[in-house]
Amino acid sequence: MKNQRDLDKKIHSYVDNLFSGVGESQQLFDLKEELTTNLKEKIADYKKAGMDEKEAFNEAVSSMGDLSGLVDDMREVGKDKAKQAVYSSMTDRISAAGLITGILIISFGILTTAMLFFMGLQLQSVAGPAIFVVFGIALVTYSWLTRETKKKYAMNKIRAILYSVAIGLLAFSLFVAFTAGFATGEMYIAISSFMVFFLIGLGLFLGLLFTGTDRRK
Repeated sequence: MKNQRDLDKKIHSYVDNLFSGVGESQQLFDLKEELTTNLKEKIADYKKAGMDEKEAFNEAVSSMGDLSGLVDDMREVGKDKAKQAVYSSMTDRISAAGLITGILIISFGILTTAMLFFMGLQLQSVAGPAIFVVFGIALVTYSWLTRETKKKYAMNKIRAILYSVAIGLLAFSLFVAFTAGFATGEMYIAISSFMVFFLIGLGLFLGLLFTGTDRRK
């Protein structure tokens, strides 16, 4: 574990030094995240092929080729506030649309479930529309994490998707527990159904949480 942490620091240090002196921007943050991920994957592949950690790191860096063009591009972006504003504005609109849609889906699920409950239907039928709440929560999670704020950069989209899957699984575990419990009337079935999705979602969430990168500006 310590070796992995040291390697991660070495990779981050290399990428940070590569873009030393380049003005910070969301585009630069996204690019550095992508390069870091690619380096980690390449190093893992080289280590599987039999190289030691130092050889794998050097080979991975070498395989990235000449990145001076990317550095120059990011330096221009860092200087051009207009480009940064356009990029941020576009991502903000996409994120806002996702947040609004997610909240509407959650509201639809809650209101439909309440309506069916007061119609006097069986509990397993009442719980069905609550699945919309699960989808809405996952969408809100993704949209929130990919939103740039004054204090934080937007999260890498792949990582945000994994977070939304983790949160969605946690929410789905509650949905499954209630529907299984209402359908069978057996608490142990509800708990066993809940446990499977809850543990998977929790494991994924903790894995992401403990390997997160600093998004502060």
